[in-house]
Amino acid sequence: MSRMLDEIRQQPEALARTFASELKRIEKFRSAVAKKKPKLVVIAARGTSDNAAQFGRYLIEITTGIPVSLAAPSIQTAYEASLDYRGALVIGISQSGESTDTNVVLRNARLGGAVTVGITNEPKSALASIAEYVFLVRAGREKSVAATKTYTGQLMLLYLVAHALGAKFRLADVEAIPDLAATALTLERDITDLAGRYRFMHHAVVVGRGLNYSNAFEFALKMMETSYVVAERFSSADFLHGPIAMVEPNFPVFLFSPAGPTWPSMKEMLIRLRDLKAETVVITDRSNAPAANLAPRVIVIPSRIPEIYTPIPYIIPAQLFAAALAREKNLNPDQPRTLSKVTRTL
Repeated sequence: MSRMLDEIRQQPEALARTFASELKRIEKFRSAVAKKKPKLVVIAARGTSDNAAQFGRYLIEITTGIPVSLAAPSIQTAYEASLDYRGALVIGISQSGESTDTNVVLRNARLGGAVTVGITNEPKSALASIAEYVFLVRAGREKSVAATKTYTGQLMLLYLVAHALGAKFRLADVEAIPDLAATALTLERDITDLAGRYRFMHHAVVVGRGLNYSNAFEFALKMMETSYVVAERFSSADFLHGPIAMVEPNFPVFLFSPAGPTWPSMKEMLIRLRDLKAETVVITDRSNAPAANLAPRVIVIPSRIPEIYTPIPYIIPAQLFAAALAREKNLNPDQPRTLSKVTRTL
């Protein structure tokens, strides 16, 4: 069994541990920011953590009304520009806490007057020493190069950060997410069987929108790094603005399709893809029965999940698929070629 697969299975416990362990620190942070709510949030990250940052952007803007920007680290590391961060909250996200450019942004932000938050799996990392407030993913050491449990742990902490900033969702519902993750894991055998169909896949597209836009990036990244599939990722809106032209019969398209505000655009996309005779696979849950009628292959999480809580359980079938596809291709998902666990860039 691969380490990647083992770590995918560890996620319900890791998520529950992260929620329980960090809640007290989050409440202290909540009290601190209540005195002076930030006017802007900036999130700095790379790789899988940058995909988590995409989720954080949607979640914080939707639930708090605070504008969120994703940092472009090269503005500071390559162009050496000075930014005025007064009144801003700057969040650095890094699994290892040693992402050099993320740490540069966080350090400069703190010197520039920002309130700074670090989200990492490593309490003794450089990021943890830089940030004013540090929240830890309690996932245990992640040994596979392909990040899985640290990604979902970062999403869990972003729910808690949004709560601290005034989000109106109930913490009890966030606390229930590990159970939804466990439910998603029950699909492992079916997903393993499905992956065999795609053994010879070399190109694919992944589509998501809104809160699951980040999952489109993360699923595509997992297929690229573990199975060397050229996987493009799009929102459904962007895909219709040109890239859909690449779709021909049997072209693989994977879609995250929860019920809720993004469903009308995803429904339109599925109808177009059906007409084009694409090879579509939909990830959804029991709340969205119509999705099953619009795609030949559907992965249905056996729970009814409000859209706001779908990103963590929805990425788990995608992770399982990526791990199974690597095995089908006789590849080692734990040690992708030319990659290492910690990547340092400037």
